[in-house]
Amino acid sequence: MNLYNDNERFISILSDYGFKVTFGNESDTRFLRRALQALIQSTVAIAKVEFIESEIPGLTKDSRSGIYDIACVDETGNQFIVEMQLSKYPDFIQRMKFYSFYRLNTLIRKGKYRFEGLPRIYCIGILAVNIFPDVADYHNIAVLKNEKGELIDDQTSFITVELAKFKKRLVSVQTDLDKLIYTMKTIHKATKPKQFPQFWNEEWLEAAIKELDTRAMTPEKRMAYEMTLSANALAVENENKKIQEAKSEVKTEAVKKALNRGKLTVEEIAEDNGVSTDFVLEIQRGLTQKP
Repeated sequence: MNLYNDNERFISILSDYGFKVTFGNESDTRFLRRALQALIQSTVAIAKVEFIESEIPGLTKDSRSGIYDIACVDETGNQFIVEMQLSKYPDFIQRMKFYSFYRLNTLIRKGKYRFEGLPRIYCIGILAVNIFPDVADYHNIAVLKNEKGELIDDQTSFITVELAKFKKRLVSVQTDLDKLIYTMKTIHKATKPKQFPQFWNEEWLEAAIKELDTRAMTPEKRMAYEMTLSANALAVENENKKIQEAKSEVKTEAVKKALNRGKLTVEEIAEDNGVSTDFVLEIQRGLTQKP
């Protein structure tokens, strides 16, 4: 998925930069507030949000730590955690539970270990790929229910959006949730005003789209954008390097085992492992030089 393209007018919301200047825009929360209301399917408008600490410190030397993309609280005390996931992550729900349980534990401790009057926690995951193969809906809200589907508790809600499952055409987009998802999937593909749907003129979406418009960038925003591109390129390069190193280590161990067995020629070992004969010979020399 190419989230950065110099030929595109608008930056993708799914990119690091796009997510930060829309969902993570602390100076203008119009988009975030309306988006959160749509994601949790609330009929009550969110009047105010305050960003809070998004890092989870390890409670002990060996315990897990973590950091989520956005953490905020509204004027009533409701807590929101928002995570964006572009690649496959089979254990994503476990990560969401880890984040939400930490928030719950923090709230309980602040209340001197009392459980009444706790605010709601909404743990929201926006995913570019599908993680629920047996679930047809692209938007799901999960709370605690019994085997009959009767509500037991909704103090903590897990909201997931699987963007790949959203197939609605523009004429069918009516709700704020659908407008949000449609915009997230298409904004970076739009170049001409005639491609813009009418609802992009709505205040909350217009505010976000303005932040994504490369033509309207100030020099400071352009610099921030270029720095993000540079950082992402370096991160990709480092990740690819780690992958190649890991592959090399695996092949090295396989070649060592084959050499120690002594049943194959150097050429056969090289062919079986997809490496050069020089690679095998170098490892062979290392083994023979060991005391």
